[in-house]
Amino acid sequence: MKAMILAAGKGERMRPLTLTTPKPLLPVGDKPLIVHHLERLRVAGFHELVINHAWLGRQIEEELGNGDDFGVSIEYSRESKPLETAGGIIQALPLLTSAGEEWFLVVNGDIWCDFDPAQLTPPENADALLVMTGNPDHNPAGDFCLNQGGTLSAEGPGMLTFSGISLLNRRLFDGLAPGPRKLAPILREAMARKRVKGLYHSGQWMDIGTPDRLRELDSKLKGERAET
Repeated sequence: MKAMILAAGKGERMRPLTLTTPKPLLPVGDKPLIVHHLERLRVAGFHELVINHAWLGRQIEEELGNGDDFGVSIEYSRESKPLETAGGIIQALPLLTSAGEEWFLVVNGDIWCDFDPAQLTPPENADALLVMTGNPDHNPAGDFCLNQGGTLSAEGPGMLTFSGISLLNRRLFDGLAPGPRKLAPILREAMARKRVKGLYHSGQWMDIGTPDRLRELDSKLKGERAET
C-alpha cells in the first residue's frame, strides 16, 4: 500500500515563515516537519510515497529528492495551484492506486502525531477509515462523531477531531471530476451511507498550523531528545 503526504498548502497562518519556505520544510526538532513523516512511515512499512505540492514545491523536491536518503521512494504530484485536499488526492490517484491495491494512506503534512500507521488495516464495508483524536482548544466542537460500532457520522454526542491520518479507497472519489475540491463534504456524504469508519487515538497529536504551535513542538522534541 502506498502513502500520500499532503504538502500543497500555502501555510498562510504561518506567515512570515512560509513566505520563503514551504510549511513542510519548517524545522522542528532539528529536522524539517515532513521528514518526521517520512521516518514514521518508513518504520511502519510504507516505502512508496506520493507527495503533492504547489507553493514553493521545488524546494520540497530539492530537499527530499527521490527519497533514497530517507529509505523510501518518493513520487511527486505537482499542482500548478492548490487543489484542496480532495482535489489533490484525485490528481494523485494514478500514482497511488493500481488494479491490485485500491486503498492508500493519507497524512496531512502539517500535523505531528505519535500514532503508528502500521495499526491501520482496510475496513470491511467502508470506503474510508479515519483516525480521530481529542478536541484541542482551537477546535473544541470537533469534526465528526465516532459512534458505537466504529462508524463515523457528521454530527452526534461524541464529536472528536479528525487527526489528518486516514486510509482511503479509490471508490470514495468515483465520478468526481478533477479540480479544486474539499474532502470534508465527500466524507460527510459517505458517512450518510455509513461507509466511513473511525478509530480513536489517545496519544499525542498536534496541528502545526501557527508559529506558536511550531515553537511548542520544537521545544517538545528537543526536550525529549535531551532526556534520552
